[in-house]
Amino acid sequence: MTLRKTKIVATLGPSSNSEEMLARMITAGVNVVRLNFSHGSAEEHIHRATMVRAIAAKLNRPIGVLCDLQGPKIRIGQFELGKVTLKTGDIFILDADCELGDQFHVGLDYKTLPQEVSEGVVLLLDDGRISMQVDRVKGQQIHCLVLNGGVLSNNKGINRQGGGLAAEALTKKDRLDIKTAVALEADFIAMSFPKNAADVELARSLVKQAGGHASIIAKIERAEAISHLAAIIEASDAIMVARGDLGVEVGDAAVPGLQKRMIRMARAQNKLVITATQMMESMISSPIPTRAEVSDVANAVLDGTDAVMLSAETAAGQYPLETVQAVHRVVMEAEKEYIKLEHAEKSDLVFLKTDETIAAAAIYTAKHLKVKAIAALTQSGNAARWLSRADAEVPIYALSPDKLARRKLTLHRGVYPFPIEQGNKNKDEILQEMEQVLLQQKMVQAGDTVLLTFGEPIGSPGGTNTLKIIEIGAVQAR
Repeated sequence: MTLRKTKIVATLGPSSNSEEMLARMITAGVNVVRLNFSHGSAEEHIHRATMVRAIAAKLNRPIGVLCDLQGPKIRIGQFELGKVTLKTGDIFILDADCELGDQFHVGLDYKTLPQEVSEGVVLLLDDGRISMQVDRVKGQQIHCLVLNGGVLSNNKGINRQGGGLAAEALTKKDRLDIKTAVALEADFIAMSFPKNAADVELARSLVKQAGGHASIIAKIERAEAISHLAAIIEASDAIMVARGDLGVEVGDAAVPGLQKRMIRMARAQNKLVITATQMMESMISSPIPTRAEVSDVANAVLDGTDAVMLSAETAAGQYPLETVQAVHRVVMEAEKEYIKLEHAEKSDLVFLKTDETIAAAAIYTAKHLKVKAIAALTQSGNAARWLSRADAEVPIYALSPDKLARRKLTLHRGVYPFPIEQGNKNKDEILQEMEQVLLQQKMVQAGDTVLLTFGEPIGSPGGTNTLKIIEIGAVQAR
C-alpha cells in the first residue's frame, strides 16, 4: 500500500456539508477539515464538527478539526445599489461616517482608518483588484484617486500596500469564537493577521483560559509579520502560508520566494507548515485543474510543506470530491521527486533531547537497513513529530492511546496515527500489541523488518528513550 505523506486540509461549506460528500472526501484523502469562522454561526460549526467526528469514527480514520478565526478583516460598507463601477482617474471617498455608499463614496467598518493613512498611501480593495492612492484625509473622509478601476461591491476588504494598519489581531468576535472552538474540541486554531509573537501568545493564553488544548496556527498574511517571522514561528505550533492577503500587501511577485523561506524556517524550528490559497482555484467551476495549479501544489510538496489547504474549492465549488482526488494524485507524483533532508547524517548536529536523538538514530537505521516502517509508541505524539521532521523514507506509524494526540498528528507529514490499548501491560505485552496493530491495519506483514521506538519504563511519563529492531512474526527480536 502506497501512502501519501503530505496531508490535505479541506474547508467545509455548502458543497461539502452532507454526510455522504464528507465521507467520500475523507475516503479520497482528506486528513483535516477546516471550519471557516468568517462564515456561519457557532451552532453550525459545532454541528459540523460533530458530524466530522461521527464520520471519522465510522470510517475508522483519525481526522483533525481546524477552526480558522476571521481576524480583523478591514472592509468597506455597503452600497445603496449593491455595487458601483469605478474608472481609473476617478476621485472616490472612503467615509467612516457614511451609511450607504454610491458612485462617489462608501462607508468603512474600520472607523479608525482615516487616522492610519496619509497622502500617498496606496489602498488595495477586493484582494487588490482595485487600487487607489490617498490624495488627502479630511476628518473621517479619505479622498482617493483611483489607480486601477473595476466593479466594487458590498463589504469588500481593504489592505494597505506594504502593510502598516494597526488593527488588533484578535477581535471581539475572535475571542468569542475561541470559546466556540474549545467547546467543539478543536485540534487546531488558526489565528488571522498576527503581527508578532505577542499576538500568537495572546491567542494561546485565551485558548488555555477557555480550557482548550488546540495547537495554534499563525497565518502569515501581513507584511509586518515577515520581519518578525522567526519569533512568530517560535511562538506558534504551526504556520500557514496564507498567500491571499499576503500577496496583496507585499506584492504577488514576492510570494513564491517568501513561501519557500517560510517553509524552510518552519521546518528548521520543527514546526508544522500549511500552504494555502487558490491551490486549485479553477476547480471551483472545472472538473480538472490547470497545469499551473498542478505545478503550484507539486512545488509546495517539493518545498517540504506538511499540508496543502483547499478553501472555496471544497467549501463552495462544484467539484469538491474531484478536487481532493486531484490534489491526492499530484502530491503522490511530487513526493516521488522529493529530496530528503539528510538530518540524521550531519556529523555536526548536537541533540539536546533524548527523543530527538532516538528519532535521528531511527532515521539513520531505516536508511541503511531494509526497514518496512517505523512505529512509535507515544503518549503525547512528540516522538512521531521528531520522526516526521527527520524526513523518514518509510512510513511513521504513531501508536497512541490518546485520541487528542492522534488527531493532532493528522497534520504531520509522513505520520499515520493509530489507537493502541496500553493499559497496565508490561513491555513485552506492549511490543506485541504494537506488532498486532500494524498487522491488523495491513501496514506490514510477516517477515518485515520494523523499527520500534518507545519510552522505558513503559507507561511512565517522559520522552522516548529506546529503539528496537524487530522482525514481524519472529519469536525473538534482533
